[in-house]
Amino acid sequence: DAGVHSKAWYAATCDRKMAEDALYRSNKDGSFLIRKSSGQDSRQPYTLVVFYNRRVYNVPIRFIESTRQYALGREKSGEERFDSVAEIVENHQRTSLVLIDSQNNTKDSTKLKHIVRVS
Repeated sequence: DAGVHSKAWYAATCDRKMAEDALYRSNKDGSFLIRKSSGQDSRQPYTLVVFYNRRVYNVPIRFIESTRQYALGREKSGEERFDSVAEIVENHQRTSLVLIDSQNNTKDSTKLKHIVRVS
């Protein structure tokens, strides 16, 4: 169990567009929520959606079957792995999350600061 269902930041019935709209409305750097990923893929069950610098980032959350852990983004050597999605959120409320914009080839970072609820 990813530990998401009772959390304020988990938007269970939210799609990508609803999540992005809610974050644009919040308009606060570090606003975030977690939603189910659009593709029904068990290896990428959730997406972390973060607002920073007037942009919304959709960061895939991967499930690693072999260790039953979670990690952010594409697989990379030396990546941080977590036992639950809640641990990812708690970690990045304390330490900055690197946001990579592949279209503009830029890197930013922010902490997860403001929980956004989708109404």
